[in-house]
Amino acid sequence: MLFKLSIVIFVGIIGGRVANYFRLPNVSGYIIGGLLIGPSFINLIKTGEAANFNIINEIALAAIAFSVGSEFLLKDIIKTGKDILIITIGEVIGAVILVFVITYFIFKQSFEFSLVIASMSAATAPAGVLMVIRELKAHGPLVQTILPVVAIDDAIGIMVFGVSLSIAKLTLGVGDFSIIEIIWTPLFEIIGSLALGGILGFLLSYIAPKAKGRDELLSIVLGFILIGTGGANFFGLSPLLTCMMIGAVLVNLMQNSNRVFNLISDFTPPIYLLFFTIAGASLDLSVLTKVGVLGIGYIIARAAGKILGAGLGAKYVKADKKVSKYLGMSLLTQGGISIGLSMIIAKELPQFSESVTTVILFSVLIYEIAGPILAKIAIQKAGEENGALRKKKEKVELA
Repeated sequence: MLFKLSIVIFVGIIGGRVANYFRLPNVSGYIIGGLLIGPSFINLIKTGEAANFNIINEIALAAIAFSVGSEFLLKDIIKTGKDILIITIGEVIGAVILVFVITYFIFKQSFEFSLVIASMSAATAPAGVLMVIRELKAHGPLVQTILPVVAIDDAIGIMVFGVSLSIAKLTLGVGDFSIIEIIWTPLFEIIGSLALGGILGFLLSYIAPKAKGRDELLSIVLGFILIGTGGANFFGLSPLLTCMMIGAVLVNLMQNSNRVFNLISDFTPPIYLLFFTIAGASLDLSVLTKVGVLGIGYIIARAAGKILGAGLGAKYVKADKKVSKYLGMSLLTQGGISIGLSMIIAKELPQFSESVTTVILFSVLIYEIAGPILAKIAIQKAGEENGALRKKKEKVELA
């Protein structure tokens, strides 16, 4: 496994360089490189073998969520929090409604199947978008909207899925749920995750300033990220929301918290490279022979719903024109959360498992490659590439 891991690293590096040559995001190169060594081509990483690297995936997702938490500065939330929430609700409702309508009315699928697969369209995979933003050193109104929207839409997506699953089970006669239970089950996961992350973030903000040097600080922060992930898994909560909350509390309570987030940024590049290359290796092109027009319809409906919903939400709150124009294009990545939800379907509604898993895997295959590319195009067209550098330069000139 260690030998294969080394191959994954070098394939990822080569994939990143090839992607740069064609002016594509590094993350797309990592995924395509992984695809080449997966079961679809060389088969170095065999079907199911990617699960052996789950610890890397968990660390990568936890670090990404922690970094996204740094965008939740309280003074900014007070100023724009309501607008961000409205935009997020808009893009979530857009995707869910359009996917449901296409699946139920056009493809004549059952109400329950249409409901659960529509609810799985809401979540956006933050990893690919965050990598593109870092790679472009992007900053501006669009980027400042993307990160909190991605974080919140995962929370809303989990809740929508929980409610939809409960309704589907109720109408199928699989379960007997009250309205309170239908709402409370996903709400408990969200509240519990935020509470756990809040406690750990408070402790970290007290302990981190006492660290002796960069090495000890990095070790402390990584320890808290791992505690958050492990604790969330133990209590049946969301590791993503927990780690995001740790980062959010830290950025608000700790002076010079940028020091912590910069340290994490220095540590994580090889972890992210492994994460995305392994993600590519876990994809199997054989799903293309099974997906049919339903999978294609899902892809189109999800993209159209997110673009339309995000655009309408941004216009409603009178956001910057480039936010309403390009935000939807930046929210199409889909990955771990959707795959995790499909595993829940396999357990709770096995009669839909094969169809749901096939469509979701096809969607992940398309969006994990195309999503970062579209996000890069959106950020560049919005004129926010190297925005962080420009902002720093402007501050220096003003000084």
